Amino acid sequence: MLIAAAVCPHPPLLVPEVTGAHGPGAPDPAAGELRRLRAACRDAVAVLLGEAPDLLVVVGGAGQTAEYPPGPGGSLRDFGVPFTMGAGPVLPLSLTIGKWLLAGTVPPSPPVTWQGIASGAAPADCLSLGEKLAGLAPRVALLAMGDGPGRRARGVPAAADPEADGYDDEVSAALAAADPGALAALDPGRDQELFVAGRAAWQVLAGAAPPGAFTADLRYAAAPFEVSYYVATWVRAH
Repeated sequence: MLIAAAVCPHPPLLVPEVTGAHGPGAPDPAAGELRRLRAACRDAVAVLLGEAPDLLVVVGGAGQTAEYPPGPGGSLRDFGVPFTMGAGPVLPLSLTIGKWLLAGTVPPSPPVTWQGIASGAAPADCLSLGEKLAGLAPRVALLAMGDGPGRRARGVPAAADPEADGYDDEVSAALAAADPGALAALDPGRDQELFVAGRAAWQVLAGAAPPGAFTADLRYAAAPFEVSYYVATWVRAH
């Protein structure tokens, strides 16, 4: 049964080695926004672990739907960053960032299942997988890794994009209301159009979460680097 969930983005820049920000960093708006985003993600993961799950499932977009073996590795070499974690099979970007987030938590943590979902997976397949994952243990927590629209980053800087803004509003409202039905209704046909990298993972969450069972906290929703990032937590109402 799903007892809690968190949504976090997976840009490589969350990892300090990518930006060179190992310490407090320069007092500029970009550095401050990164600190705010990292803090929101860490707080969301802390909420998950604070619910004392028997199993933590980390799900994120991948080339194909597959469960990765325990103790996987992570790497950002494809992004020109000499950053690696572990020595097992290399996780896709979404799960690599999830692994980095978990590495910053205070042990002990529950067993972790690493689940990739094909980025183009049909909603029905995502929902079915979510339902299956929620049944893996009596107390399951789910961390769904995904980015929102990235089309702004491929156009004129700071140019208006009403379609991306509208998509942001849909996802933010669904996360703020703990509304799995609204996440399930997201159109996969817009993934390529808007360069969305999180739809499949969010729909896995929708399949795992019964409607009306959770209280929500939308902790972050912004596009500071022309890509939309959301951080939210859902906790089952007691």
